Amino acid sequence: MIAYCGLDCSICDGYRATQANDDEQLAKVAKIWSKQFHADIKPEHVICDGCKDGKRKSFHCENTCKIRTCCINHEYNSCIECNDFPCTDLEFILNNAPDAKNNLEQLRR
Repeated sequence: MIAYCGLDCSICDGYRATQANDDEQLAKVAKIWSKQFHADIKPEHVICDGCKDGKRKSFHCENTCKIRTCCINHEYNSCIECNDFPCTDLEFILNNAPDAKNNLEQLRR
């Protein structure tokens, strides 16, 4: 469940609420993320089955994630495969989610 950027989708609140099919929790996550990211995030924007899963994606992962798009276009399994690692698009995640970098380093090994 490691996303292209190294985040672990299985511990994401949006993923967990989706898998539990919990509309109330989806609404709570949307409210938290709206405040956290200064955006109008609706519960339906939170629904996600994981970054690499072929099913439902959160609004961000499906529409605005530059990292996911880049990895798909280059046919990478993760950012760690890229010669430009870590790029400026990935730096925000690595600086704010240290586990993401650890996950990518483990994939490298």
